[in-house]
Amino acid sequence: MKFTPLRAGLVGAALIACGLVVAPAAAGASTPDSEVDTATVSSADATAAAAYWTPERMRSAIPADVLVSDAEASAHVTEVEAGAPVTYGGAETGGERQPQGSVRSQASTVASSGVGKVFFQLDGWNYVCSGNSVDAGNGSVVATAGHCVHGGGESESFASRWVFVPGYHEGAAPYGIWTATALSVTEPWSMNRDYSYDAGFVKVAKVDGRTLAQAAGASPIAFNQSRGLDYTSYGYPAASPFDGETVKSCVGTATPDPFWQTQSQGIPCDMTGGSSGGPWLLASGAQNSVNSFGYNGVPGVMFGPYYGSVAHSAYATAAS
Repeated sequence: MKFTPLRAGLVGAALIACGLVVAPAAAGASTPDSEVDTATVSSADATAAAAYWTPERMRSAIPADVLVSDAEASAHVTEVEAGAPVTYGGAETGGERQPQGSVRSQASTVASSGVGKVFFQLDGWNYVCSGNSVDAGNGSVVATAGHCVHGGGESESFASRWVFVPGYHEGAAPYGIWTATALSVTEPWSMNRDYSYDAGFVKVAKVDGRTLAQAAGASPIAFNQSRGLDYTSYGYPAASPFDGETVKSCVGTATPDPFWQTQSQGIPCDMTGGSSGGPWLLASGAQNSVNSFGYNGVPGVMFGPYYGSVAHSAYATAAS
């Protein structure tokens, strides 16, 4: 199945789309034995991508949503593989918490100034997602949804003209535009469009000699945590009733996929298309999932993949 340019909201069947153990920085991390699909970006293509994304193209980009059907729900899927709990980065404090399920505008310093918008091209269409700067040994990793990096399925391909704009606010790019140098997704997503593994990580080039983390900050990132934890999620919903110009957030306790169609978890949230790839943060401030999809039959709930050993491997690949 290919991406379909959708203008409808994510809430519904639209895909929009855990305890801590503090560990050393990602440079010293061991890579789990998991499958990862990667692609590199030439310096010429990166330069072209930065020039391509004019303010006009950013405003007109389509939220990267694909539809799934409630009827596709099947028997309980296999549990996502998990290793030992691990967190990279300091135990920062997340943004101010709000009543469960709320959606609200944030100041430029939400969980960190590294929350921003992702722009890319796939099959000739310009798309927009959300993303977040996360701690890494190279200081240059953006966490987002897998479908914001790769179309998914054997006939699909990696995104092109991929850029990240941290701290985006009403057209402003206070920390610049950061271009991809390497794209990494879980192979279950790239090969099979498995929503349980809808996680992507992108290494970006330095800007003016500085890493992304140095310029915009970075959130800690955690893998193999407990299920059913409390999260604050962030994103830039662009489909009605939102306009994608400011970051929004939701707060809630994670619950299982009610159809057992995926091993993803859901939190109360009515963000719409464009929020895909925005981070889910634990109370410690560590990222532990992303906005991924919603069901027509379960309105007001956003689902995100479990960050297990396969997502950990994709992250470690981008962080190397």
